[in-house]
Amino acid sequence: MTTKESYIRRQASKLTAGQINRRRFIMSALATGVTLPTALSLASRAQAQTPKAGGLFRLASSYGSTTDILDPSTAENAFTQMLIHSRGNMLTEVSNTGELIGELAESYEPSNGAKTWVFNLRSGVEFHDGKTLTADDVIASLNYHRGENTKSAAKGLVASVTDIKKDGDNRVIVELESGNADFPMIVSDYHLMIMPSENGELVDPNGMNGTGGYVLNAYDPGVRAQFTRNPNYWKEGRAHFDEVEMLSILDTTARQNAIMNGEVDYADTIDPKTVALLGRVPTLTILETTGTQHFTFPMRLDVEPFGNYDLRMALKYAINRQELVDKILLGHGVAGNDVPVNGSMPFFNTELPVHEFDAEKAAEHYKKSGHSGPIQLSVSDAAFAGAVDAAQLMAASAGQAGIQIEVVREPSDGYWSNVWNKKGWCACYWGGRPTQDWMYSSAYVADTEWNDTAWKGTEAADKFNDLVVSARSETDDAKRKDQYWEAQRLLQDDGGAIVAMWANYIAAHGNGVAHDEAVGANWVNDGLKVAERWWFAG
Repeated sequence: MTTKESYIRRQASKLTAGQINRRRFIMSALATGVTLPTALSLASRAQAQTPKAGGLFRLASSYGSTTDILDPSTAENAFTQMLIHSRGNMLTEVSNTGELIGELAESYEPSNGAKTWVFNLRSGVEFHDGKTLTADDVIASLNYHRGENTKSAAKGLVASVTDIKKDGDNRVIVELESGNADFPMIVSDYHLMIMPSENGELVDPNGMNGTGGYVLNAYDPGVRAQFTRNPNYWKEGRAHFDEVEMLSILDTTARQNAIMNGEVDYADTIDPKTVALLGRVPTLTILETTGTQHFTFPMRLDVEPFGNYDLRMALKYAINRQELVDKILLGHGVAGNDVPVNGSMPFFNTELPVHEFDAEKAAEHYKKSGHSGPIQLSVSDAAFAGAVDAAQLMAASAGQAGIQIEVVREPSDGYWSNVWNKKGWCACYWGGRPTQDWMYSSAYVADTEWNDTAWKGTEAADKFNDLVVSARSETDDAKRKDQYWEAQRLLQDDGGAIVAMWANYIAAHGNGVAHDEAVGANWVNDGLKVAERWWFAG
């Protein structure tokens, strides 16, 4: 897409959302060099998509667990993450066009070499119970994720924060131990939802209260969440449905049948095997977006035998990633290379060695590891559609190198609480992050709760952690590139993550559901904001 096309698309989204009028859109389109008839046509097309209020929106999700709780700090799957984005807000958000914009923070600015960040809060924002948002709520919400005893998955994201203070009721000042130009992006993370406080402490991290477009009325973990529209929502042109019902339907076939039979209006994580079938249903539309979603098989270094470097390398070379893309994704993605970074991110290392199937190298490293006997791989399709089949393919390719992988099928319910981040080797998905620092801080630095490979304590891991800190505050792009390239090299070589595939997001929705032309690809389901951004057409 050209810069001109991207600009016109953004302006069309603003017209559709009512943020600019028709005349301003036409003038901005003419300024790009398009003709008047074309500008008029583009305006009419955009206005035909003007959101309409009302209706019950039913969403079928492939995520969710009976062990889920409302506390945002523990959110570990897309069901709870969508729930957060529906009932609450963060300081910033990534728009459906991929731009970082203010959310509860109307504006923000750095000083002191990006070591100090000031967030100016919007006036008049209310929680669902009528309480007015203040700087105290923001400070208490961010502090909840700090400290040695916190169990928050966002601990690594805010580890560099040294102090948070207020300047009046609508101004928050955050001090960092070193400069970080990406910090406003980090505070858009769903764990950092702003919650109500009292006397400097959160009222209830597991409470239903929030500032978001929908009021949570009922929540049955692993089953459903029911919302009604917040009549006092502060955000214009968003939250159009009267009611929203999110259903956790982990079974792929059941979810497919629900959308085909009109029992739901939207279904996420469509199995690539059924895309062609659903595409032939005249009442449905298939939506596919390319983002940073990747499927991994993390090996925990603190669980034997995965602390052995040569064993990890043997398994990395024993995986036929292209076969996984061809047979599991059916081409709806690309092969991974054991780093959670792709070409869409700044400072992507284009000179990394390619980890592709090599039976000889796998056998060589396996022999050096000294290991013998089966290696257990715990999987469930709760990790991603086709995870069990992917594991079987991995076992077959590893067998060619003399490596025996024992595939252990785990229950879908409770998978994220009982298997992931606990068992030695399992299947996992990551929605990805838009910057390397954010991705590393979420899942790879030593002090994050979500370091699902337990990669810490090795010489390479220690050097990696130092590089992440230094790159975060480096303002010289050439030096920052060198640091990130080396970080990727260390992670790919010594780390415990097998990043097998980069997968497109595939969803299906009824033809009666409408959305902006631009659909967010930073997370699944329009950036986890499908309930807030979509509406019923006609």
